[in-house]
Amino acid sequence: MKVSFHGHSVVKIQTEGKTILFDPFISGNGLTDLQAEKEKADAIILTHGHGDHVGDTEAIAKRSNSLVVAPNELAVYLGWKGLKTHGMNIGGSYDFSFGTVKYTQAFHSSAVVTEDQQIIYMGMPSGVLFTAEGKTIYHAGDTALFSDMKLIGERHPIDLAFLPIGDNFTMGPEDAAIAAKLIGAKLVVPVHYNTFPPIRQNPQNFIDLLEDHISGKIMEVGETLEL
Repeated sequence: MKVSFHGHSVVKIQTEGKTILFDPFISGNGLTDLQAEKEKADAIILTHGHGDHVGDTEAIAKRSNSLVVAPNELAVYLGWKGLKTHGMNIGGSYDFSFGTVKYTQAFHSSAVVTEDQQIIYMGMPSGVLFTAEGKTIYHAGDTALFSDMKLIGERHPIDLAFLPIGDNFTMGPEDAAIAAKLIGAKLVVPVHYNTFPPIRQNPQNFIDLLEDHISGKIMEVGETLEL
């Protein structure tokens, strides 16, 4: 399995001939190395409805005939736009041809803000546990620190975790370091930072706050890990 990071919270997984994109915010993302018009995916997995996570889902999914997996209200909304969707909710899991997806809780918000100044509720924000080839990846989405992260890690041993560190809208480095301890992942990677002025962070500060037994890595944009 190959796992790559592409700026903000964009993660790509390649497993058994399938390509899965998490939160493909590409257009308007000054940190990404991807080009939205060239991306193809067998599946797109979304954590919540904010524009910096839904991103280019509609265009990529229509071009690739991707399956979009999302919290239920967001899945319904995207289905109305003609996308092929599978709605889920917190605590639920489903075995897809490309791997198993389980949605976890996250403490944040979730909505689409329209051009005519309407706010459309998009269900509960979520994290995602993705399992394939005997490996489990935790994409925490946008979230604050919460104590049940410990239970998530105990119930589902995690090989690789992506944790937001940007502060302002999510956990900052200090809380994210505590989250890393709670989930007990073999490797933790910081995401959701430096894209916009309010979330400017030095990711090394997060790495330095990790306890000695916790492995952390700052992934460069476009960098790939083999699991």
